[in-house]
Order: sequence, then C-alpha cells, then structure tokens
Amino acid sequence: MSDPPRIESYAAFWPFYLREHSKLDTRLWHIVATGASSIILVAALVTFSRQLLIAAIIAGYGPAWVAHFAIEKNRPATFRYPLWSLVSDYRMAAAWLTGTLDAELRAAGVSPAG
Repeated sequence: MSDPPRIESYAAFWPFYLREHSKLDTRLWHIVATGASSIILVAALVTFSRQLLIAAIIAGYGPAWVAHFAIEKNRPATFRYPLWSLVSDYRMAAAWLTGTLDAELRAAGVSPAG
C-alpha cells in the first residue's frame, strides 16, 4: 500500500491533522501528553538534564502514538510530517484551552463529540 500524495502546505495539513484525531479520546491523550511533555521539557532546560529531555520526548510522543494505534487505528502523522505535527499538537492544545477547538473540528468535518 503506497502513501497518499504529500501535503504541500500547513494550511492543508491542519484539517488533515484534525481528521486524523477524530476521536475525542485520541485528542485528550494528545493534549495531556503535550502538557506533560512541556512541563518536563521546561524542567530539562532549567536543570540541563539529558534524562529529562528524553523523558519529555517519551511523555509527548508515547501516549499520543499509543492513542493513534489503539484508539484512532491510524498511523501518526508525525511519521510523515514531524514538524507540522508538533506545531499542530500545540495548536490543538491551545484551541482546546481557549475553547475554539470544537469550531476548528467542525470546519475540518470532524464531530467534536468524537
């Protein structure tokens, strides 16, 4: 099975990203992982700890990837679009925190209820 054509712009990637996170539980795991990873990353930078840096990466990607395989039943977009996926993890978390995520999901054709 071949990969679909490559997405060429972030504007086109964002709706794709939201559709790849169509289930509420997947989004929640991503938001929790993004928050936990951010906290650990700050601690790593403050303490210059390589172990905490590794923990931040694991805390950010581990739960999110498990959610893709176990809940969403798809392949994480990070595998093809690492930078855009990282930006979108934070964008999704920010949209959730500001209460705009439901509207973003609807615009991408995703039911907020998942």
